[in-house]
Amino acid sequence: MHDDLIPFLQRAFAEDIGDGDHTTLSCIPAGAMGKSRLIIKEAGVVAGVEVAKEVFHYFDPELKVTVFIQDGSDVKPGDIVFEVEGRVHSLLQTERLMLNIMQRLSGVATITRKYVKALEGTKTHVLDTRKTTPGMRLLEKEAVKLGGGVNHRIGLFDMILLKDNHVDFAGGIENAINRAHAYLKAKGKQLKIEIEVRSLDELETVMKVGGVDRIMLDNFDLETTKKAVERINGQYETESSGGITLENLRQYAECGVDFISVGALTHSVKSLDISFKAV
Repeated sequence: MHDDLIPFLQRAFAEDIGDGDHTTLSCIPAGAMGKSRLIIKEAGVVAGVEVAKEVFHYFDPELKVTVFIQDGSDVKPGDIVFEVEGRVHSLLQTERLMLNIMQRLSGVATITRKYVKALEGTKTHVLDTRKTTPGMRLLEKEAVKLGGGVNHRIGLFDMILLKDNHVDFAGGIENAINRAHAYLKAKGKQLKIEIEVRSLDELETVMKVGGVDRIMLDNFDLETTKKAVERINGQYETESSGGITLENLRQYAECGVDFISVGALTHSVKSLDISFKAV
């Protein structure tokens, strides 16, 4: 059991079961044994198999899980991902939480795979963001990786990302960058620094000040993105962000950016249709 999953599972089961699953308790004998199958009902990429195993093991270590299809695999309607055998009470009480997780994560992996395929043949990688479901960030970011995407920072602690509000509150780009370096030195930390720019003028300021690892081109149109990439000329990593969809993704990649960050990988995902049925 991954220790970081335990508090999540505790809260999730407490939320769902409360003082007892009275439906199951009322109509299923306590000792009844059975088997259920996870069946795919929609084409996509499956994710969450390993997490599902943790869900079952946490709730009832005697449940036996037999996996047929691994995380990150393409799946189609009718595919059986795994079977679970054991107490019927346990099968019924773990069903909804397991499905909620697997449907959500498979949806994330599926949409990520579409973005990754749209970028084939370019040097550009698709990044996720912090626009995740509270409490499920690590799971959703793992699903992005299963879909072929790349994780941006995990949270506010593993990278310095100077966004527009930071720059404005700090009194400008130069102040923001210099204060970031002073802070890292004082704290003895080694974190990458990324800065967001809103115009070619702001980009010019960053190029003069220096001291960053990556420049985020925020809401730049295609023509301005091309100019920015030419100006940066490989001196810093480049990232496009804002207003980028599956339809215009490749056009931005062809401007030569290293990364494109897409909030939609996690913030507005359609869950994959999956069911858990008694055999």
